[in-house]
Amino acid sequence: MSQRREIPNVCRELRLKGADLIVFMRDANAENWRDVVDVDKGRCLPEHQHLSVFGVCDRNVECWLCADAQWVAREVGRTAEEFKVDDPKGVFESAMQVITTDRKEPEIAALVGRAPLHRWLRNRSFEHFYDELWLKSKEHGCQIENLRESRRE
Repeated sequence: MSQRREIPNVCRELRLKGADLIVFMRDANAENWRDVVDVDKGRCLPEHQHLSVFGVCDRNVECWLCADAQWVAREVGRTAEEFKVDDPKGVFESAMQVITTDRKEPEIAALVGRAPLHRWLRNRSFEHFYDELWLKSKEHGCQIENLRESRRE
């Protein structure tokens, strides 16, 4: 909740530092991700709303990481069925050997770097986040990968 209250301050500070785009990422936890996006967007001051994109993972980030259960299962040596659950956090952390003192961030970053992100579009909250980023990239003249053209399914 304190992070949510900080949205206006973060926007002000980053805008003063010259940010062209501000991306907020977080988990929805037990809330509906669409509601979380709406509430967080509403916390942005009107003068910063056009600069902000909100990525809210349904439940937790592992829902995005495991959106392609077949691929992640092959990568970590598990069965796809283990990852086809509402909350894959436990099985993902187990497969990656995440513990409190070692969050395996470099290994997870490498996994994400190899991931076929176009398949993550199966996940509605990731698709929403990607679409928002895609639109902002066009406004700012940036080039990001067109995941919709990457689809080979």
